[in-house]
Amino acid sequence: MELNVYNKEGKETGSKVTLNDAVFGIKPNDHAIYLDIKQFMANRRQGTHKAKQRSEISGSTRKLIRQKGGGGARRGDINSPVLVGGGRVFGPVPRDYSFKLNKKLKQLARKSALTYKALESAIVVVNSLEYEAPKTKNILALMENLKVAGKKPLIILPEANKNVYLSARNLQYVNVTTISELNTYKILNAKSLIIVESALNGLDQIFKA
Repeated sequence: MELNVYNKEGKETGSKVTLNDAVFGIKPNDHAIYLDIKQFMANRRQGTHKAKQRSEISGSTRKLIRQKGGGGARRGDINSPVLVGGGRVFGPVPRDYSFKLNKKLKQLARKSALTYKALESAIVVVNSLEYEAPKTKNILALMENLKVAGKKPLIILPEANKNVYLSARNLQYVNVTTISELNTYKILNAKSLIIVESALNGLDQIFKA
């Protein structure tokens, strides 16, 4: 797929770039995408939920009524789960929700997500995003000229750039990431991808394995 290249103001430069079919033109695998996003969301869970069990409730351990002859059911202490204020049976306890996925499956998921964005014509390539100082109006002008303002664009950089990050920080709908931090969730959560031209070579290297 061939795309026009824009400058940092969002204007066409007249040059074109060809996306690598091995990254942006594969047969998408929906199940790989599902597993990768499931892992991402699971890894974000704190897992600190906790409910007190019978042995952890603060209360008397005295047997409330005698075992036989009362005409009712057998009953133990006041911490019993059947009583209001008693412990909880099989309640949640702290746990780790993370799980492992193979590297090749994760790469397949990310290439599938990038392919979907390419099929949706939701990828824009810019030749550079080098700014002398962090200014929100620079990113805002870029978004407006590319007609992606308010459409949750994701800016993909070859490496960390403080000026770009600070310029986009005040725009709630704009996200910035580097190719090393790119994941399936970020790709699919964005409505459009703004990729710096030099980052395309980095993506080719990352997904070569």
